[in-house]
Amino acid sequence: MMADKKQQRLRRARQTRARIAQQGVVRLAVHRSNAHIYASVISGDGARVLASASTLEKDVRAELASGGSVAAAAVIGRRIAEKARAAGVERVAFDRSGFAFHGRVKALAEAAREAGLQF
Repeated sequence: MMADKKQQRLRRARQTRARIAQQGVVRLAVHRSNAHIYASVISGDGARVLASASTLEKDVRAELASGGSVAAAAVIGRRIAEKARAAGVERVAFDRSGFAFHGRVKALAEAAREAGLQF
């Protein structure tokens, strides 16, 4: 029997996370819902969150009309890059959590790259 879309996405996410864990590098994990987008920089051992940003933050919500847009994803990409660099992280592995590298996930990644994060 065929797995549903969520099960397929979670399978892809597990495969990616296994590869990243094997390398032991810091990862930039992204999650998106219909209404919001979230990004976290997680330590190489997976034990600590070094930086996080989302469209639920009060100052981000004030400047955005919608948390589920490409523009919102770009803002979060810039914010997470700034916070990661402040925490001393320059280089990360991009964990898209099984989501397609398209639309909001792509906008977040490109904005983080432009703000100085390397992956």
